Amino acid sequence: MDKLTIIKVGGKIVEDEDSLQQLINDFSAIDGRKILVHGGGRSATKIAAELGIETKMVNGRRITDSDMLRVVTMVYGGLVNKNIVARLQACGINALGMTGADMNIMRSHKREVKDVDYGFVGDVDACDAQMLSRLVEVGVVPVIAPLTHDGNGNLLNTNADTMAGETAKALAKYYDVTLIYSFEKKGVLRDADDDATLIPHINESEFHRLTSEGVIQGGMIPKLENAFSAIHAGVKRVIITLATAIDGQQGTIIEA
Repeated sequence: MDKLTIIKVGGKIVEDEDSLQQLINDFSAIDGRKILVHGGGRSATKIAAELGIETKMVNGRRITDSDMLRVVTMVYGGLVNKNIVARLQACGINALGMTGADMNIMRSHKREVKDVDYGFVGDVDACDAQMLSRLVEVGVVPVIAPLTHDGNGNLLNTNADTMAGETAKALAKYYDVTLIYSFEKKGVLRDADDDATLIPHINESEFHRLTSEGVIQGGMIPKLENAFSAIHAGVKRVIITLATAIDGQQGTIIEA
């Protein structure tokens, strides 16, 4: 099988000029087939505030009402996405910016209301791996913004980690996939404020133990859940690492 690298990068990285340029340079240096999935939450919060739209978060997840949906569509699918695409083109990478609605690559349904009504937030139902592989095979590098659609004309705000994981799982039948979750930390840490406490390898039983002990918490929990789901679905390698280490040589390696 040919190799494919899928990089998911957090919004904090793509929203800062210096870290964005470093990411562009490092991503451009990755050989072979590749896909970039990005966030953009800080920019969405900033522009929403400028428009007088309040940001509401529950457990680190954004409540997306109709006003916020308009903001995240503009910011994720427009400002952040096209800025990345333009930078990649300048490095000779033939990038195509897209959301899950484009070419029907990712369809989702509106999250059911349980304890919290998240509004227009989508949970992924399907990823069209065949369509994505066609793009990749002709030398296109998809740059995917964290928006999906429900097939009925509605866009939905969708977690970027989940979108990267679902993309990796769907493409695992076509490629030897490496999925790298990159952000501002060195990987999974025992102490979130101390990079020296990096956990170099973690399996599912250790994850559950460390979560129950409160060592792993917050946004790292869904990130790791997505990582283990990808491994179980046939993704060969999943690594959580620093955004400046997307060559796959550092960070926390996820093990079955």
